[in-house]
Amino acid sequence: MKFPVVFYDGDCGFCNRSVQFILDHERDATVHFCALQSETAQRFFQNHQFPQPDLSTFYFWNGTRLFERSSGALKVTAHLKAPYSWLRIFRVVPRFLRDGVYNWIAKRRHKLANQQCALPTPEQRKRFL
Repeated sequence: MKFPVVFYDGDCGFCNRSVQFILDHERDATVHFCALQSETAQRFFQNHQFPQPDLSTFYFWNGTRLFERSSGALKVTAHLKAPYSWLRIFRVVPRFLRDGVYNWIAKRRHKLANQQCALPTPEQRKRFL
């Protein structure tokens, strides 16, 4: 895959809302999405010799490199419209601090949002792998 891909927990309401947030606020329609539970994701991780993905982790493939947790989330912000793209400034925060906050949220993600998710438009659906 030479295009950006967000890998997310397809059974998590919070993760699905995050995907919807990206869809609603992206600058252009270049980011694709793939549930970690899918065969496509499993093949991707195997083919690139990455460890088995963790469902509590957000992954972002920029077309050449895989980023995870807070680093992945911050890389996605480059694809968002302002003011959300300005969140990239948090890259200056040491990763162990960013990931500490990320891990705290990840542990509670199922309580933060219910299982309901918005249905993507037919045009958006084409970007789900």
